[in-house]
Amino acid sequence: MSSNEVTLRQESTGQPLDTESEVQDTPAPPAIPFYTECSEAAQAELFNECEAQFAQLEMLQNEIILAEPDSDENPQEQSVNRLTAVAAELKQWQTRRPELLSTNPEVLLVVGAEELQKLNSQLELVLSCAQAKRDTLRETLKSEQKWLEEKKEVLRAGTEHVVKQRLENERLSEHSVLQDTKKKIQKMKDYQNRLMETLADVLAEHFPLPTQETNADKKKKNIPQELNENLISLNEVLELLMNKTLETPHDPYVSIDETFWPPYTEMLLRHGIAQRHPEDCFKIRLETFY
Repeated sequence: MSSNEVTLRQESTGQPLDTESEVQDTPAPPAIPFYTECSEAAQAELFNECEAQFAQLEMLQNEIILAEPDSDENPQEQSVNRLTAVAAELKQWQTRRPELLSTNPEVLLVVGAEELQKLNSQLELVLSCAQAKRDTLRETLKSEQKWLEEKKEVLRAGTEHVVKQRLENERLSEHSVLQDTKKKIQKMKDYQNRLMETLADVLAEHFPLPTQETNADKKKKNIPQELNENLISLNEVLELLMNKTLETPHDPYVSIDETFWPPYTEMLLRHGIAQRHPEDCFKIRLETFY
């Protein structure tokens, strides 16, 4: 029973109908049998129709042969005539409605079944290709989802680390930062003092100031030497040069006076530790090592 009939019955009776039970009670249409061969009568009828069509085709072909022009005509004119004939035939075929080869329903059923079978095989091939592509896309989707989860884990870990560092920075106060800076400065000062003490010990051991005994030895060798009691040590000379460089970097030169022992001054100049003033030879400065 169709839906229109159910609606008409409902309007005529004024009572709702149980459409689900009626649909279930309605028997399904019988399945159309899949014919693979025609009966002998249908085959004979189709054979006769084919014979008639072939006879008509032979007749038309004979007419075409008889209607062909003589070979004495110009080839260019023949080509033009053939083109005109083909164009007229194409126009006729375009305006003509296609006709069935046979009107026998049994023949049409077999032909339709064959076409459906071909279409079914083509659709099965398309289905298999679509399923293979679907499986490939599923694998790609799984790999992309796995990669996305890994990136989410990395992002989550990075976010947690940033939040942790932010909380630690907020807990650190200005006082604690200042105390840490002071500790670092004091540590560097202690390290500098240890270096200066080590340097002073090395210089005092290997580069002592001249004494009266060394001066007497030089007098025995007939080398006149005058010993100044106000001579400063090599360590003091280097400390003076370093302090001058740090305090007044725009004018780092120190004047040489009688407190500088000339051999130590010459040694500093020759070994590239100190440098003379380009215009005043009585001034030296510490060589720039940076």
